[in-house]
Amino acid sequence: MKIKFDELEYQEKAISSVVNLFEGQGVKQSNFTVVSNDLQGKLWNEHGIGNKIDLPHEKLIENMTRIQLQNDIAPSEELVNNERQFNIEMETGTGKTYVYLRSILKLNEQYGFSKFVIVVPSLAIKEGVNKTLEMTKIHFKNQFNGIVYDSFTYDSKKLDQVRNFAVDSTIQIMVINIQAFIKDTKNQDQSNIIYRESDFLSGMRPIELIQETNPIVIIDEPQSVDNTPKSKEAIKSLNPSVVFRYSATHKSKYPLLYKLGPVEAYEEKLVKQIEVAGIRTENDGNDAYMRLVSVSNTNNRFSAKIEINYRSKNSIDKKTVTVKQGDDLYIKSNKLDAYDKGLIVGDIYTAEENEYVEFMSHDAILTKGIEIGGLGEDVIKRQQIRKTIEEHLEKELRLNPRGIKVLSLFFIDRVENYRQYDKDGNQLNGKYATMFEEEYLKLINKPKFIALRDKDIPVSEVHDGYFSVDNKGRVKDSTGKTAADDSTYNAIMKDKEELLSFYDPAKEYIATNNKARKMRFIFSHSTLKEGWDNPNVFQICTLVDSKDTITKRQKIGRGLRLAVNQHGERQYGFEINTLTVMANESYEEFAEGLQSEMEEEAGVKFGVFEKDTFAIVMRVTDETLGEKELLGKEKAVELFEYFKEKEYISKNGKATDELKLAIKQKTLEIPESMIEFKEAIIEKVKSKIKTLDVKNHEKSQRVSFKKEVFLNPDFQELWNSIKYKTTYSVEFDSEALITIAARDLREKVIVSEVKMSYVKALAAITESGIISDKNVDTYLTNVEHSYVAPDIITYLQNETELTRKTIVRILKESKTLKEFKKNPQMYMMNVAKIINACKRESIVDGIKYQRIGDNEYYSQELFSNEELTGYLDHNMIQSFEERTPYDYIVYDSDVERKFAIDCERDPSVKFYIKLPGWFKIRTPLGNYNPDWAVLLEEDDEQKLYFVAETKGSILSEDLRPTERKKIQCGVKHFEALDTRAELVPVESLEQLQAIARGRD
Repeated sequence: MKIKFDELEYQEKAISSVVNLFEGQGVKQSNFTVVSNDLQGKLWNEHGIGNKIDLPHEKLIENMTRIQLQNDIAPSEELVNNERQFNIEMETGTGKTYVYLRSILKLNEQYGFSKFVIVVPSLAIKEGVNKTLEMTKIHFKNQFNGIVYDSFTYDSKKLDQVRNFAVDSTIQIMVINIQAFIKDTKNQDQSNIIYRESDFLSGMRPIELIQETNPIVIIDEPQSVDNTPKSKEAIKSLNPSVVFRYSATHKSKYPLLYKLGPVEAYEEKLVKQIEVAGIRTENDGNDAYMRLVSVSNTNNRFSAKIEINYRSKNSIDKKTVTVKQGDDLYIKSNKLDAYDKGLIVGDIYTAEENEYVEFMSHDAILTKGIEIGGLGEDVIKRQQIRKTIEEHLEKELRLNPRGIKVLSLFFIDRVENYRQYDKDGNQLNGKYATMFEEEYLKLINKPKFIALRDKDIPVSEVHDGYFSVDNKGRVKDSTGKTAADDSTYNAIMKDKEELLSFYDPAKEYIATNNKARKMRFIFSHSTLKEGWDNPNVFQICTLVDSKDTITKRQKIGRGLRLAVNQHGERQYGFEINTLTVMANESYEEFAEGLQSEMEEEAGVKFGVFEKDTFAIVMRVTDETLGEKELLGKEKAVELFEYFKEKEYISKNGKATDELKLAIKQKTLEIPESMIEFKEAIIEKVKSKIKTLDVKNHEKSQRVSFKKEVFLNPDFQELWNSIKYKTTYSVEFDSEALITIAARDLREKVIVSEVKMSYVKALAAITESGIISDKNVDTYLTNVEHSYVAPDIITYLQNETELTRKTIVRILKESKTLKEFKKNPQMYMMNVAKIINACKRESIVDGIKYQRIGDNEYYSQELFSNEELTGYLDHNMIQSFEERTPYDYIVYDSDVERKFAIDCERDPSVKFYIKLPGWFKIRTPLGNYNPDWAVLLEEDDEQKLYFVAETKGSILSEDLRPTERKKIQCGVKHFEALDTRAELVPVESLEQLQAIARGRD
């Protein structure tokens, strides 16, 4: 199978941006002329043929500005250091290598330029370029009328290639690693061969031949090529006529000719969408789990961020806490028993690559990237492998019928975890390979996967690794930068197209590489972190024990390219192209890290406004001619400062709520001088901010108190019946508590075993940042784990304040201690919660309220002190009657809204009050704030005083226990007032009136 190359609009635009830079240069004549045209764009010199660029500087600048405007890029005022170097930004996976190779041929076709040097930073990228040259040879020959060109990789042992590069009149493309020509200034005699005189070249230095050709230099990944003074000098030593720099992450600020960044590539669906998945543990608070996230030293104030287990109200969750010397992790974990063993932070070491935290009274040393406590790493790794396989097989069900082979890539930190050797040198499975084969066999034999075309390929043949080898032929760890890695790159590049092809047993004798065709799961150490990608990689899984040296952008870069089918045709749409990254961290950490990398490497500042943000804002001045006017840098700065004055933008450039509100309400103000750009400015602002739930300020309404209410006799009568305060006492029956608690434990205690969940979320890349639609996909499995049993009696004593004797009796009579073994910490938390609930109920059952006296009450003047606001379209209605203290009623639910409307309309309601937040009744369960006070009049004579609690359902089983008990306390409170007022829970005013009629 051969990959087909489409003519894509964005790629053609990138190519034109380079070719049109030379507009005004003499144009090469047609291939069909009878007159020789080979001299165009060529310079004949003493030792060979070079590029001849005779374009005036002013014309070059004019061309550059025009191209930048066409590509919505703020024009550069001048060249950097007067060097003819230009940036082309293309996101990983969008075909930058294809673009610059096609640009080379277009430059020759248009202007006759023939000498090109491609500089790469590493062996991996060098092999990637060579593979693309090989794959595109026939394609370009067809596209460019049988064009002839020669490409080679610089080899100091093959200087004849350098001579040929200089003297041949056809297109010459040299691929060279930057390390091959960085000059060693300390020792001239041992400098690279490219700088030494050579008898084979008649005493000339290879570099001199290259210099005389005035090559057009292409730098692939310049941020890794000329990132030192020596490497910059090395580029200059080539004597380039022009330098074009291709990358997704430019560091040097040379004029930008074309931009296809991560946001644009995602929005245009030119790359796969990213889906981040991971395994997380739940309810595992039995060990002192710790993971060092980061350390900090700010003005000699040392701190560290450590992920620990944290005891929340109903569960145990992982939480990152900031600690300093002397902090106790027992306190930081909200007193989780597993940390009560002297884990007090001692020294914090911040030296790069050697970050760790010591503890004062414990032997543990917490090193960055290493987890202590919790589940074993292998348990989680096995689940990562399993879910990667499962995602893979699910995609095969969907994509195999479309002719798309699915690949998965695993990054590992040590080769021995995948491949080992016995004493005779025979290859054996490492632990990851064993895990893979065991989990693959479990999954592939499920009925849902029975129809998969590759189901019967032996498990040992569906996976393999690409690793460097030692002199005994054994695979080994490597950095990806050594000579030993060269053969690995050759192998993976050679197999690239075969890996995309289905295995067909009927054609086994025809296929050139059946091993690659059978393979669907690829394992790699560091070799494949750059330079290699494959369009049909749909899953990437990271299996590491320690610090991960492969960046997130490198990981996703291996699988961002759009998939191809068996005809080599590119497939489009996110319904096919979704890359699942099985991260070794939480989704939040991955997304935050990926965003940080993009901001650091690509210069993308998500959601931040800068002084030049609006510089590229344009308006169309002539639609027929397509002419545009640029806002420009000067006005962009003016607009930026204007937005800061209007408090649309904060000091650090972040959008404020005022800006979000102005966009939502379409009230954004801009300077009068820029009014013609308003539409474009608004679109730019929208792209920078995330949409939030912003309430409509126009609907905001302040609630006013009607002071004349104080003179209303109905108000006075109602208020005097409910205003008094009480105190309470309790009688407590221990025997009854033991019986109730033991019963409730038997009925209610549910202990969740330690388990792992699979979490998956789409990561959408937008100008405002990386946003997601997160969901927990599936529950995976319970995990068997051994623990040191905690002291349950002491724990429950502290949590419930009951005696040891009472606790022991409750536990014994409940007969639930067998649940303790499943998950000790969760059992203790749940038992404490249930016992405390029973304790509260026992207290409430025995509670007695007593009115304090005639002088302890809520003053009616408090009404006028409270400020209330609401939103007319959201949570408030207007009162037109003089039967309530406020001109608007703020409600909390639809039930309350209906109750208020009914009170407004019903004449039997003489007065009603939505009781304010300060009207509280003390209870053992916390303060209780009833909903309403209502004065009803029946038959124009009998007045009844009610405090109403409005609920969607007043059935006891529908109310939360605490809520139900607070209402019981409220009932007893009003009984103690002895003012004829009583509290009743109701669902509606109609129900309250029915109760009133029953009181007649």
